[in-house]
Amino acid sequence: MRHFCYLYLVVLSWFLFIPNTHELQAAQTQALFQLRVYLEYPSSLQIWENYNWDLCSISPSANLSIKCEDDEVTELKIMGEKSEKPPMFNGFADPNQTLSMNFSIDSFFTTLTRLTSLRVLSLVSLGIWGPLPDKIHRFSSLQVLDLSSNFIFGAIPQKLSTMVKLHALTLDDNYFNTTMPDWFDSLSNLNILSVKSNGLKGSFPSSLCKIKTLEVISLSHNELSGELPDLGSLTGLHVLDLRENHLESELPLFPKSVVTVLLSNNSFSGDIPKQFGELDQLQHLDLSSNHLSKTPPSTLFSSPKISYLNLANNVLSGALQDKLSCGGKLGFVDISSNKLSGGLPSCLANTTDGRVVRYAGNCLSLDSQNQNSGSYCRESSSGWKNLKKWKVAAAMAIIVGLVLVVLVSGVFLWKKYHSRKKTGQEVLLKIVHDNSTTGVPSEILANARFISQTVKLGTQTTSTCRHFSIEELKEATKNFDLSTYIGQGSIGKLFKGKLENGSYVAIRSLALSKKCSIQNLRAKLDLLSKLQHPNLVSLLGHCIDGGGQDDPNSHKLHLVYEYVPNGNYRTHLSEFSVDKALKWSDRLTILIGIAKAVHFLHTGVIPGCFSNQLKTKNVLLDEHRIPKLSDYGMSIITEEIENFEAKGEKPKPWYATKAHFTLVEQLAIGVRTILLCFIKFELQNFHNFHSTYCQVLNCSPQITNVATILKFWRSPQSHCYRNCDRTNFICLQVFAILRF
Repeated sequence: MRHFCYLYLVVLSWFLFIPNTHELQAAQTQALFQLRVYLEYPSSLQIWENYNWDLCSISPSANLSIKCEDDEVTELKIMGEKSEKPPMFNGFADPNQTLSMNFSIDSFFTTLTRLTSLRVLSLVSLGIWGPLPDKIHRFSSLQVLDLSSNFIFGAIPQKLSTMVKLHALTLDDNYFNTTMPDWFDSLSNLNILSVKSNGLKGSFPSSLCKIKTLEVISLSHNELSGELPDLGSLTGLHVLDLRENHLESELPLFPKSVVTVLLSNNSFSGDIPKQFGELDQLQHLDLSSNHLSKTPPSTLFSSPKISYLNLANNVLSGALQDKLSCGGKLGFVDISSNKLSGGLPSCLANTTDGRVVRYAGNCLSLDSQNQNSGSYCRESSSGWKNLKKWKVAAAMAIIVGLVLVVLVSGVFLWKKYHSRKKTGQEVLLKIVHDNSTTGVPSEILANARFISQTVKLGTQTTSTCRHFSIEELKEATKNFDLSTYIGQGSIGKLFKGKLENGSYVAIRSLALSKKCSIQNLRAKLDLLSKLQHPNLVSLLGHCIDGGGQDDPNSHKLHLVYEYVPNGNYRTHLSEFSVDKALKWSDRLTILIGIAKAVHFLHTGVIPGCFSNQLKTKNVLLDEHRIPKLSDYGMSIITEEIENFEAKGEKPKPWYATKAHFTLVEQLAIGVRTILLCFIKFELQNFHNFHSTYCQVLNCSPQITNVATILKFWRSPQSHCYRNCDRTNFICLQVFAILRF
């Protein structure tokens, strides 16, 4: 019984003295292991293999620290070995510096945000690359964020301003290269802001002056410019580091709490305020490599806690006081490369106490080869004043010159704009109303039974070209699936689509030049949409699709037309079925419709629209066999008719003029009339027609006499069949553009 009691006590004590470990939630453990995969198994995380699923029990080290509370990770610190920052970074993966091309910073932070209770996050020197995603604001409890020494570029996300619990934000040694944000006052609890060694531009963020809790501001090695505001309201500020920027103003006032001020390598000017000597907590002051002038205040050297004072490479002048006293902690003083004269105070000349003093490059009265003559400093001082005057005069001259340039440019642009506006008004299509059917006998119209009243040129209405989104067109064509492909048009590819309202449309897709002006293109599309006629396929809208990642400068244009379901004229001409073949009245109706469409394009709008791709395959028939011309007006968009010859090489030939296109399209209608007659009379003997037609197309003699063509059109209609072969041959050989 006694042994049993002893055993019971041992087992009980064993349970009581088990170390209290934090068993992480399975989801958070899985997220941590997934982060290791994203980071491509850094050496600092190899220790995780020995701890399996109990990662919270890992002892913290310089490279890794994980802390947990209530089964959740509250602190994660990982330091890698990719600490060397190359001088240039092109924004893509570098196998020797960054993570691989397979790394996705967006996916990485998506997984990271599953650690919802994080208060401290430090990911340093891990080779993380890419723009910082907005989803980082999901860390609502985060107090410390450190992403130093990585390859993060772009802008600092504005979503960071919502992380109101943030105490420390460190983004040093990255490649942020946009404008310095100015929303930091939203982070009312911020103590430390460090974004040094980036490429941020713009001015010093004035919103920082509203954060009373700020202790450290480190924005050195950026490209900040402009003035430095008064920082006296930051009563808790200890460190201000603005080295290696382009700030240019007089030195502002600083709070008395400041300990370290680093302003070297800027363009600060004016004198050093006496208030600097009253900063009782100041220990480290670096004002080197600026344009500071006059004599520095003597109290600056005797400040009780000052230990480092660097005033080198300025234009300080005058003599230091002989009785100048130095503070007991002053260990380094550099006043070299200035214009100081007189003697060197005894507290600076006596270096037996270990104080380091540098004073070369002045005009001090010392037996030293490193001092300049007094005249040099006087001339330099006057030269500096003259330089300042010259700079003021130069600045005024530049301002006046810029004003003149702006005025001249404004006048030039104003004239150019008004000339364009005038030209644009001239180019605007003007619809000419015409209710007549001149030139067509009433007997013929009566026999053409399928001519509807809508064919007549009644009152035309202009429509606004609707803008379709690329998502609408992709849904209508099943992402431009091959099953919706109709064929290759004279310009671009054609697809059949079904809109959300159930109506069918034809979509023409064509690529645009990189140099194409989208604004001008929209104006041209608006002109094209105003070409409304019963014998023209209506343009319903368009979509300008911007380039993808492969070529962000390229665009695609999608033109949305009404869908004409009954095929094209060429198909019906080659149909020899008795039921499907076109009758004489049908053919005449189609020809009249084509003529009306061309007549409208030439004379019904101002200016006329030429080069309308008048081919049998471009004449579509609707369910009532009403003809509709499909590829009209493409020259309005492409302007290819102006590019037959290379620029500046040869003058345009006679057939590259608008008059030529008018003649060409009129002759094209004539050829179709002849072909219509030819097919009518030879339809009963198909083989004879086929051989004769092929013979016409294969003829090769070069015909140059246009008078022969014009003479033929004046011949009586009864000679149509007799002169068919010869006329087709003439038209086809002279005008290669007229292909059937």
